[in-house]
Amino acid sequence: MPNLKEVRIRIASVSSTMQITSAMKMVSASKLRKVQNLILKLRPYSAKLSEIIENICRENFEVDTPFTESRPQNHVLLVIVASNKGLCGAFNTNIIKETNARIAAYREKDKYCKISLLCIGKRLSDFFEKSDYTIAGVRNEIFDHLTFEASSKIAQEIMDGFSSKKYDTVEFIYNKFKNAATQIISVEQFLPIVNETSGESSSQNDYIFEPSKEEIIESVLPLALKTQFYKVLLDSFASEQGARMISMQKATDNATELLKDLKLSYNKARQAAITNEIIEIVSAANALQG
Repeated sequence: MPNLKEVRIRIASVSSTMQITSAMKMVSASKLRKVQNLILKLRPYSAKLSEIIENICRENFEVDTPFTESRPQNHVLLVIVASNKGLCGAFNTNIIKETNARIAAYREKDKYCKISLLCIGKRLSDFFEKSDYTIAGVRNEIFDHLTFEASSKIAQEIMDGFSSKKYDTVEFIYNKFKNAATQIISVEQFLPIVNETSGESSSQNDYIFEPSKEEIIESVLPLALKTQFYKVLLDSFASEQGARMISMQKATDNATELLKDLKLSYNKARQAAITNEIIEIVSAANALQG
């Protein structure tokens, strides 16, 4: 049985760890509430904007926009999004695994296909910079101050890369937020824009365009793409906070259980020490009387 000093040190260490994990859980819960409100407000706007763009493009495919141009996938850009910090369970690991699987799928389809990675999240950049993959860029600073304006600059760089034909396809790999306990690994095509609705199943819309379809496409389409990118970042950030909150809750629960066991062990060791002292005193008294 360990001595009392060793048990006291462990109790103090576990108590300190439990306070840290509990505080981290509360911080993540606070951040999650804030970003969750943003997501709930943004999703309907983003969905309606995407619906309008799809309807316009479906009714007038002759509109000249580079973002709908489909071409052979000679160069693919994977925009992978995770976190700058750890202690969030398998949140980062899952993105790394999905990225490797996606790259393998492209290589199996065409071994000459060039693949570049745009890493958003320090955990991703630290991992993939050690590999043989081509790193197109690292944008870890975006999560320090996540705003639509900041994300729009990155989205514009991606859009410029596609329109200049530097990239033929752009995809997002990220954790989509469902709730605090559930994050869904998602792979979404960003560019070129794919119209998923067609034929009789698509709704008919009678739009009045002012000033013209061409000018609306030119202004609204980039806005829709930037909004989509911002939503991806918000989803990932919310998923990160949810994953960390659950992870820290489990760590706090484990620390609580361990603390109970240590206190029980301490009490047993203390009782044993007291019993030994009593036995020694009684033995000494009996020896003196004898």
